[in-house]
Amino acid sequence: MNDFTNCPQLYKYRAIDQLPEPPSVDAERGKLIHAVLEDLFEERSEKRTLDTALDLLPAAWKRQCETQPELAQLVLDQKEWIDRASALLANYFELEQPHTFESTYRELHLEKNVSEEIYLHGYVDRLDIAPTGEVRIVDYKTGKSPKPGWEEKALFQLRVYALLYWQNQGVLPRLLKLIYLGDRKVIESSPTEAQLKSAEKILTNIGQEILTAIETMHFPTKKSRLCDWCFFKTICPAHN
Repeated sequence: MNDFTNCPQLYKYRAIDQLPEPPSVDAERGKLIHAVLEDLFEERSEKRTLDTALDLLPAAWKRQCETQPELAQLVLDQKEWIDRASALLANYFELEQPHTFESTYRELHLEKNVSEEIYLHGYVDRLDIAPTGEVRIVDYKTGKSPKPGWEEKALFQLRVYALLYWQNQGVLPRLLKLIYLGDRKVIESSPTEAQLKSAEKILTNIGQEILTAIETMHFPTKKSRLCDWCFFKTICPAHN
């Protein structure tokens, strides 16, 4: 849905044509950090330290390389790669103290049929349920936080997760939390029922736009600064 909003043609290349793309350095670094933090919360509370996270890092990277051998060509300087990942993990411990709380779910799969034709699902990085029942949804970002004025767009993803959890469990999450490890910033929001219903309406509208595009096979291009990072730029009609 994010691809379609940014550029319907990009959505077509990825979701309809399913054209292959090479792995992205930033995306693979994000996967690595997420894997380490997921493993970290499997440890006893007293072992959830930076030293433990750094100890978990090499094994997580080895698993990633075993499942994606092409990463050997993507990451040429292994020391620089590990050093950067270590710095991001150190940033995490400046923002949270994981030994002070328990995480209920990691990589929690949420799903729902928005309509007969639209199925929505996603994976939450972390969902914490306090002993008193309050729910916190947390998402890790290895990049930098959005510029002032763009926070709402960043929070939309978590509001979608909150909507799915609310509709499936009947509990309105108390807090949404975006953790940006790139510049050690945190964005928090307490969702309201009105915000989640608005998110649902936006999702339904986007879903209908996608269905119309599929029926008509009309996927217009949307040129923007994001085009410079798009792998399909060389075949995109907007640039040829």
